[in-house]
Amino acid sequence: MHYNTRDSRWEGILMRRSERQIESKAEMESIIRDSTICHLALSDDGRPYIVPLNFGYEKGALYFHGAKEGRKIDIIRLNSEACFSFVSDHRIVPSESACGWSTRYRSVTGFGTASLLEDRDSRKAALGIIMNQYSGDEVHFEDGAVDEVMIIRIEIESMTGKASGD
Repeated sequence: MHYNTRDSRWEGILMRRSERQIESKAEMESIIRDSTICHLALSDDGRPYIVPLNFGYEKGALYFHGAKEGRKIDIIRLNSEACFSFVSDHRIVPSESACGWSTRYRSVTGFGTASLLEDRDSRKAALGIIMNQYSGDEVHFEDGAVDEVMIIRIEIESMTGKASGD
């Protein structure tokens, strides 16, 4: 029902609309692969903070790149808990009546622990994963460019999938 790697508090949680729940890890990974943006949510001293980001996914982890300083980095240094969301195959389905309108989509929402990749080789590998998400090509990164970015890695602890429509 719910792909979970470590956290038993999420085992067996059912969606209110259980017929829309995606139970297959492979299908959830397909949604991630088909997505172009990940919304990353963090908690900044008890206040929510969410940001849309380019990303890479590999072997149960998400990777994001950005500046070496900034709000995301400051938050993660204080609180490594993270939430993320993906939506793919999104489209509005109009209807003759206002209450008949609908939305078709597939989505994944999950939780994990964030860490910052400090060493150059790890950052370089993560940048390759991010580029592969979008291009499928292997790319060479100059050390100087790698040294200018920070990589956030989210170790996925649990995720759920949902689909609406056909």
